[in-house]
Amino acid sequence: MKASYNPKVIEKKWQKIWEDEKAFAATDDYSRPKYYALVEFPYPSGQGLHVGHPRPYTALDIVARKRRMQGYNVLYPMGWDAFGLPTENYAIKNKIHPKVVTKNNVERFKGQLQSLGYSFDWDREVNTTDPNYYKWTQWIFLKLFKAGLAYKSEMPINWCISCKCGLANEEVVNGVCERCGSEVVRKVKSQWMLKITKYADRLIDDLDDVDYIERVRVSQKNWIGRSNGAEVDFKLKGKEETLRIYTTRPDTLFGVTYMVVSPEHPYLDQFREEIKNWDEIVAYREAAARKSDFERTELAKEKTGVEIDGITAVNPVNGEEIPVWVSDYVLMSYGTGAIMAVPAHDERDWEFAKKFNIPIVEVIAGGNVEEAAFTDVATGTLVNSGFLTGKSVEDAKKAIIEWLEKVISRKIISKAN
Repeated sequence: MKASYNPKVIEKKWQKIWEDEKAFAATDDYSRPKYYALVEFPYPSGQGLHVGHPRPYTALDIVARKRRMQGYNVLYPMGWDAFGLPTENYAIKNKIHPKVVTKNNVERFKGQLQSLGYSFDWDREVNTTDPNYYKWTQWIFLKLFKAGLAYKSEMPINWCISCKCGLANEEVVNGVCERCGSEVVRKVKSQWMLKITKYADRLIDDLDDVDYIERVRVSQKNWIGRSNGAEVDFKLKGKEETLRIYTTRPDTLFGVTYMVVSPEHPYLDQFREEIKNWDEIVAYREAAARKSDFERTELAKEKTGVEIDGITAVNPVNGEEIPVWVSDYVLMSYGTGAIMAVPAHDERDWEFAKKFNIPIVEVIAGGNVEEAAFTDVATGTLVNSGFLTGKSVEDAKKAIIEWLEKVISRKIISKAN
């Protein structure tokens, strides 16, 4: 007689045996090789699992089971990234204590994961709302704060007007919150920051010492990012303040014909009384606040912006007065929130200058700036650049750095990561 497979019976039977015998528990047997399998802990929502949870868990579960069969002492834990404003909002709306909401959500998630038969070591279960856990995250934060690695800053975030909480870029779909469908705007919030970038060079360099496959190593280096350049101050005409920018190409300073600041730049509010087209600036800021960082920096999108009427900058190398624009392709969260624009040698700047009829000055010979056919700006020769004219790009970079440091009496070379 052909045996039938009844998952409701067989699955539960073996899952019970695995649980009773602790088949997947890591042990203290140090004679066996160790293997640590780790997946991202889920946020336990009231809706339960979705396909994005079992997909990666299944893949690593296969690896963990294989390693056990090969004799490894495998640690494959599961836990709950359980803190979150959505839980608090749900608790307020339904008049249930958030502790109870979290407990119920965790139980539902755990039951679903266990029913799928994953080989997690449930003796190592972690819950971020457990005081025995978060006392250590608080301890770590205090250590970072005392070392000067944690600080408060006002930064723009994706803000759901309904959930009243910040969202990651991935949680914003077509300008709305993926959870509730409400409008998402950019809102400046005071928040704690960690100086991860202080260790960017070490993170990149040490990737050569870890056992990663090459494509992962390359993607990590690209994600961290590293560029060598200089911070340059452009004086605002008639003011004590300067507009600081970061550039990897200080040799092209003679080609700067305008500057751009982020819609969130603090100078806008600081000088609002002097900005003659303030209402136009406010309207543009409100429009930009409804776009994600991805939308704002999309290279293929049409360039938009507003010239600030009442604020101009002075190019430090030639003393020329240049306009300052507001545009959403500049992010306050990247660099200094302001850029110098060299439209003759940057496609994005060129498109912006062409649209708004801003002068384009070629400073590296060999291209056709009218058609955006730029020469190789890494190896060309400087033209229309005062004392840099005739120099190679490499020599011009050194010369402009030395000149700027004499003028402002400080080291300006820096690294942006």
